[in-house]
Amino acid sequence: MVYISELQAKDVVNVADGKRLGNIGDIDINLANGKIEAIIISGNGKVLGFFGKDEEVAIPWRNIMKIGTDVILVRYPNHQSEE
Repeated sequence: MVYISELQAKDVVNVADGKRLGNIGDIDINLANGKIEAIIISGNGKVLGFFGKDEEVAIPWRNIMKIGTDVILVRYPNHQSEE
């Protein structure tokens, strides 16, 4: 069994480019069947979110490649680097 609090502590990394996407802020659950549909990666708010907030990113559950001890590897080809 895995608790959401354990998932939230892990870094989410995109296997397409090796970039860290962030941490899980929420999950999308299908109430009809009780299955997780997607994980929601929280945007990094500026000054506790008071002065703007980056977009949240939804990663479909089917795009999760591996859940490890420290990271969650996902396939997210649309992610753009912020360099």
